Amino acid sequence: MTAKLRKKLKKGNLRNLPSEYRGRFAPSPSGSLHFGSLIAAVASYLDAKAHQGKWLLRIEDIDQARVQTGAIQSILQILEGYGFAWDETILYQSQRFKHYQKTLDDLIYQQQSYPCSCTKKIIKQTAKLGQYGWIYVGTCRQSMANPQAQQYAYRLKCNDLTISFEDKLKGKQTQKILSEVGDFILKRSDGVFAYQLAVVIDDAYQHISHIVRGEDLLDNTARQIYLQQLLKLSTPEYLHFPIAKDKTGRKLSKSNQAPEIKIADKLENIHQALQFLGQQPPAITDFEHIDDLWKWAIIHWNRNKIGTTL
Repeated sequence: MTAKLRKKLKKGNLRNLPSEYRGRFAPSPSGSLHFGSLIAAVASYLDAKAHQGKWLLRIEDIDQARVQTGAIQSILQILEGYGFAWDETILYQSQRFKHYQKTLDDLIYQQQSYPCSCTKKIIKQTAKLGQYGWIYVGTCRQSMANPQAQQYAYRLKCNDLTISFEDKLKGKQTQKILSEVGDFILKRSDGVFAYQLAVVIDDAYQHISHIVRGEDLLDNTARQIYLQQLLKLSTPEYLHFPIAKDKTGRKLSKSNQAPEIKIADKLENIHQALQFLGQQPPAITDFEHIDDLWKWAIIHWNRNKIGTTL
């Protein structure tokens, strides 16, 4: 570490806050980590460590058909190679199916969830396209439209109350789930538990207090809060940051063939992620080792800078 950087670190703004913060990073092993994934890991990690909290790792391998061979091992190797240090045991969603099913069974018993035989084709014929996609009109709410269906999903019966929350970066957010989204799926017709159910159950199980993730998941948040309230679970604090895009304006994602990040490029990639998040790190030449960059980043992390220099 250079003498110049040591002086900067002494002037940092690390706060002596109580360690009540529990954050998490939850990659999907449908492919290796790309730069967009790295930004999510960096933002959630720094927000946790700057608050002297814990940072947990969850592997969202609930959809086994999408899990790529070797992806989990690759993700863990990259995270370790980049200097991330997670607290507690890694949680694998593929090992928690019985917990999701227990919650779904309780909701069915309470008549809060119902079977739905509607195919995508039927939904498009009966629904209207809204801000968040096709709005389900409740075709199977009273009784399943096709009782002979061999496969069917389970939906959550919603009311039309307005769900409001304060995003720490985006400000106040509101959504009327029933009229803007409709009764949403908890378990797909192919037997795979839906993201909304799994993430709510797992966040509660891991006692997650703060969620830092990309803004592409912002519109999911109201649905998750609705389910949290229904299940009498606590609601975490949310912060949604801008997502990285390629030169054509598409989101960096595995489905868009975003390139895998390499361990050999860790210093450059972490530095670039900090720049993307508005943290304005010193020149990369000021850092001799990745540990020096992490130390600077934790001390100087400021969530209020996110988005200001993009």
